[in-house]
Amino acid sequence: MRYWIGVASHDHVLNGVKGGFCQLGHGKKPALEKMQAKDWIIYYSPRQELAPDSQTLQAFTAIGEILAHPTYQADLGDFKPWRRDVRFLEVAQIVPIRPLIAKLEFIENPARWGYPFLRGHLEIGRSDFELIAKLFEIFT
Repeated sequence: MRYWIGVASHDHVLNGVKGGFCQLGHGKKPALEKMQAKDWIIYYSPRQELAPDSQTLQAFTAIGEILAHPTYQADLGDFKPWRRDVRFLEVAQIVPIRPLIAKLEFIENPARWGYPFLRGHLEIGRSDFELIAKLFEIFT
């Protein structure tokens, strides 16, 4: 089992949660191919919307388990992104990152805490996953 962080604006994350899929790197396939069934993904949203003048959010906004279905390509007309099916958990709150910066192992330099997110996705360790996951209020 592996643990991942995907980076997307909150409005895009909500589209994925509603549709039961994850999409990374503007729809590129390679990152999704690294994921396996039973892996987990947490989404980090730097902004509310993709627009550059959108409100800053800087929070973890969704959590879900990768399903066994293979990577597939969606057809949105001119845009054909690659996706993986995800069983997202229903959360009552998002998790702001700032209180966690000094506690997360994948953040090597707290002064440059945003750097790991520039790649659009990253693999994290179990301890970081558990730290973030326990702060979501999850409906059961």
